[in-house]
Amino acid sequence: MRKVIGIGETVLDIIFREEQPISAVPGGSAFNAIVSLGRCGVSASMISETGNDRVGRNIISFLEKNGVDATHLNVYPESKSPISLAFLNEKNDAEYIFYKDHPHDRLEYVYPDIHPDDIVIFGSFFALNPVIRPQVYAFLDYARQHKAILYYDVNFRASHHHEVMKVTPNLLENLELADIVRGSSEDFEVLFKRHDADAVYRSQISFYTKKFIFTQAADPIELRAEDGFTKQYPVPALETVSTIGAGDNFNAGFVYGLLKNNITRQEIDNGLTEQQWDAVIACAIEFAAECCKSISNNVSVDFGKQKKQELEAALSVLE
Repeated sequence: MRKVIGIGETVLDIIFREEQPISAVPGGSAFNAIVSLGRCGVSASMISETGNDRVGRNIISFLEKNGVDATHLNVYPESKSPISLAFLNEKNDAEYIFYKDHPHDRLEYVYPDIHPDDIVIFGSFFALNPVIRPQVYAFLDYARQHKAILYYDVNFRASHHHEVMKVTPNLLENLELADIVRGSSEDFEVLFKRHDADAVYRSQISFYTKKFIFTQAADPIELRAEDGFTKQYPVPALETVSTIGAGDNFNAGFVYGLLKNNITRQEIDNGLTEQQWDAVIACAIEFAAECCKSISNNVSVDFGKQKKQELEAALSVLE
């Protein structure tokens, strides 16, 4: 079975509504996507770091309970695990405050085995952080050389706006490494003061990679690809409980769609058909909508069981 590897931060998300805590769940951008994929029966592993404390042990246990290989998590003996406070507003969108106690950012790990058509999910400030950039870039380059598919979620928070100039070279490297790029209107407003899909694609993305997905909350998803191909996908109306993790689960659904439809690196390089794009983006929208139905960073366990059966049935046809 093809594997999916996530590389990114792990945190404990403490969620507030009306200034009162209502939930605490393990999270992180790539982490959330990988956990949802694990629930769907995908062979998944996570490369990250955590502290040697109760929170860190909880994070590792959470991964393992959801079928994710946690052997590539670094546990630092003298560090506390990062914490994120997420404050939900009246629209159930979140504003974040991050706390990190690590005395030194560092990342030491053994690469997981990567084979052609495996998929790597990366993004957020973790993929740009100058302190760990040499290790992150080395892994992404290694994955690229082994013909994995690299999916990059820009996910650049406003809390890092003062570091845009410093990390721009790393951002451009990531765009060049990636086979598929997703970013939100908020990301590009912070990074480039642009919030129009065409403007962002022409001026910032298309030189590096041709496959670009532009999301804008409840407004339609914009797709840009080779040969001038464009398409818009409406976002279904939904009563949300929380939008935390919606983008991460969009990523999970997209990757699930690649696996379910047996879309390979060669097909991506050659250019996906409209029908292939429709199929994978439908999965992405479905996963994001499912995540928004609860105070959780992931799709539900029952949803995962259903998707596991669908994946097994789709792959059995190919055998």
